[in-house]
Amino acid sequence: MYNAICAFLLVLASPFLLALSFGRKYKVLLSDELGNSRIPSKNSRISSENSRILSKNQPKNSILARFFLLNNPALKPCDFYFHACSLGEVSTIEPFVKALQKEAKSVRITVCTATGYEKAREFCDEVAFLPFECFLPFWLKECKTLVVFEAELWLNLFACAKKQGAKVILLNARLSQSSLPKYRRFLRYYKTLFSYCDLVLAQSESDAKRLEILGAKNIKVLGNVKSALLPRPSKKLSSNYEHIIVLASSHEGEEKGILEFLRLKKGEQLIIAPRHPQRFSAVCELVRGWAEQNNYSSQCFSKNTVLKAQVVVMDSLGELINIYAIADTVILAGSFSAGIGGHNPFEPASFNCGIISGAFFHNQKVLYSAVNGIKIASDFRAAALLAHEKFSSQITQSCDFNDILEQIKG
Repeated sequence: MYNAICAFLLVLASPFLLALSFGRKYKVLLSDELGNSRIPSKNSRISSENSRILSKNQPKNSILARFFLLNNPALKPCDFYFHACSLGEVSTIEPFVKALQKEAKSVRITVCTATGYEKAREFCDEVAFLPFECFLPFWLKECKTLVVFEAELWLNLFACAKKQGAKVILLNARLSQSSLPKYRRFLRYYKTLFSYCDLVLAQSESDAKRLEILGAKNIKVLGNVKSALLPRPSKKLSSNYEHIIVLASSHEGEEKGILEFLRLKKGEQLIIAPRHPQRFSAVCELVRGWAEQNNYSSQCFSKNTVLKAQVVVMDSLGELINIYAIADTVILAGSFSAGIGGHNPFEPASFNCGIISGAFFHNQKVLYSAVNGIKIASDFRAAALLAHEKFSSQITQSCDFNDILEQIKG
């Protein structure tokens, strides 16, 4: 019955999904489609030559791959199968995947977004998009262990893997208090889903209690995985400015909101790193006009990787950690409107950057509570004023990478 309902909904939604598939954010950029070969990177397990060959048969569009199985064949049977939604989540599981690969374990990954797919291809040979629910009973192949990251609670993903004999783990599980009433409306669904889950590794005690309400069992609180092995800079950037302000992981409207009130002082540099690559060109255009109006020099990083201008748009993926390494103050975006829920503060805090956040960080409350020194701004004006101050933040809680890895290995 569940599969029949899912198939019926897919048929109804197909015209909308096909129209949506033309959007830039759903298109996968492979190495043979990029002048400077972003995927794979220099440290990739897949050579550039092999990637060009492989890309001919790889998905080019996340929606067509997920909902119509276009160029999205089933992954081969494996020891460990990870599912993570998007770029940030895929980046978090990377060290665990690499550790298992060093032990000669076969690892497969599924994702939901185009940027997540591109990132996963950097360190794993077998990557696919997770198909919609009604396809999974015949698409999903056997694995010894399924590891699902955070809140990707798809019933057939759990059920099909368990019925094929897999150990099923929910990694970095979280459930906010504000989200609990919405989940309880579908309590029967989640109780059924968690009946197929062998182990839940929760971020906090409060998350564990809320997950228990939904039917989760065998819960272990190990902390947030994102603190287990923080990423290191891939290269050393330099700037001659005395105070570097970074607007990080910004969404539509946030750049404009900050720029309306921010006026750079002598010796200050502003670096803007939009969250989504499909917005790079629009943000570059916005910043160019604002910089000219205020007599600031400006540049897009992809055209000049030397940070000389007073205002820089980071229009390349994979550079945010390198920017945090030289930053003084970080305005952590995704937190100035109610619909996003904030972003991970551990990365800037690991470099002791001063962190400024909006008030809407409900999806990151556990991480925020583990960082000292975050300043909360009530609006864009307050954030712009705080950006001139020099202060620092520090991570106060972290979890053990090896402990989590042993839980995954069982």
